[in-house]
Amino acid sequence: MKFISTGLDGAFVIEIEPIVDERGHFARAWCRREFEAAGIRLDFVQANIAFSKKKGTLRGMHYQKAPNAEVKLLSCVRGSVFDVMIDLRPNSPTFKKWFGIELTAGNHKMVYVPEGFAHGYLTTAAATEVFYPVSAYYTPAAEDGVRWNDPAFGIVWPQTEDLIISKKDENWPDFKG
Repeated sequence: MKFISTGLDGAFVIEIEPIVDERGHFARAWCRREFEAAGIRLDFVQANIAFSKKKGTLRGMHYQKAPNAEVKLLSCVRGSVFDVMIDLRPNSPTFKKWFGIELTAGNHKMVYVPEGFAHGYLTTAAATEVFYPVSAYYTPAAEDGVRWNDPAFGIVWPQTEDLIISKKDENWPDFKG
């Protein structure tokens, strides 16, 4: 696996290194030793699958507050997404900065989203599915978010018209950090 810095403190794009033959390919998606060698220690407690029927579905920007903050390791297993993370850790050198990347079923890239980051994505193809193990159990009382178009962050999305977005995600308040 290759661990590539996103420019955000502690966040990575991870590229698998497939072994290819006439049948297809094989690759590790997670290996504790390789992650620890890259300075990342985590234990997964839950894994989530999210399926979006239509292109233009925006999910995010979500996070869980401490002590239930979670790490995510997200990959797109069908279709494609524009994936975004925002560093919301006030003492971080990259506080309020964002990073976005296209994840597709074909490019085999993953993102490592540290604790204290908001995360979300926009589907750029119909029938898109993402898979992501997390390091903390979902805790409704710890759930929080920031608005996908909050000017405090200036995220440049590939699409802003005709979005399919939940009322909750549309109505997160302005960031006050």
